[in-house]
Amino acid sequence: MLQRLIILPSLEFKLRDLGSIHFFLGIEVKSTSMGLLLSQHKYTLDIIQRADMSSFKPVATPLSTSSKLSIAFGTPYSDLTQYRQIVGALQYLTFTRPDICYAVNKVCQFMHASTEDHWSVVKRILCYLQDTTSYGIHITRDSSLSLHGFTNVDWAGSIDDRKSTGGYLVYLGATPISWKSGKQRTAARSSTEAEYKALVDGTAEILWIHSLLSELHFPSSSMTTLWCDNLGATFLSLNPVFHARTKHVEVDYHFVRDRVAKQEIQVRFISSKDQLADILTKPLPPVSFALFQSKLRVESPPSA
Repeated sequence: MLQRLIILPSLEFKLRDLGSIHFFLGIEVKSTSMGLLLSQHKYTLDIIQRADMSSFKPVATPLSTSSKLSIAFGTPYSDLTQYRQIVGALQYLTFTRPDICYAVNKVCQFMHASTEDHWSVVKRILCYLQDTTSYGIHITRDSSLSLHGFTNVDWAGSIDDRKSTGGYLVYLGATPISWKSGKQRTAARSSTEAEYKALVDGTAEILWIHSLLSELHFPSSSMTTLWCDNLGATFLSLNPVFHARTKHVEVDYHFVRDRVAKQEIQVRFISSKDQLADILTKPLPPVSFALFQSKLRVESPPSA
């Protein structure tokens, strides 16, 4: 089938078979006994060298659990261009490093008015990358094409506007294929509302992936499970009695409810200690961070 895929277009266009993939758009591809490891090793080293951080001591996590960033605190940073260049480069790194997604999202929120405190957080991210430059997403062979996802939120976590940070993580079989960490557009009046908005984002992403798999002739045969650690949001996706309390989120309410009613997704409760999307919504202590990092399949290349 691969040979046919190469031969047919070559009848119309000039093509050259470059063999097995090793490097594409800054992403390095290494074959392992279990699949492929996608990393940005050289790109990561370039960012660290550009920031002149090569000699700094590594740290265990990209963000301290005590970090409370705000636009109102700290001395203005003297080199806004450098801040924007480094943070912009880190954004591209999140393609293979979901473990830094939350930290990078936080520092991106201060591009227009960064302070010394914000730059210190950027430097901590770079210090974390020091010992993990070769890490990447490990895509493993899996007979299952079932989708499942996790959604979570840090309710009213922003000091400046009390908006929540939401995140979702979608797996195809055992491999994470889509993730996002970002501040929600509007402030939520309850943790249930904030968690429900995260469910909406996760549901929309899963429906898009379903559509893509169908176009590739790999339709998913089983219902997709979305794991949520908020009982209120879980019940809200199932129980129309809650509708009277949530008129201000009516559109989102109908969107998820319709998909649950059509049996395209099911929303299930999961304990907070098992909520993998935690790594996308809040800073974690080293032990929890290392555990969730392994669940994300962010790994170093296997030793030769």
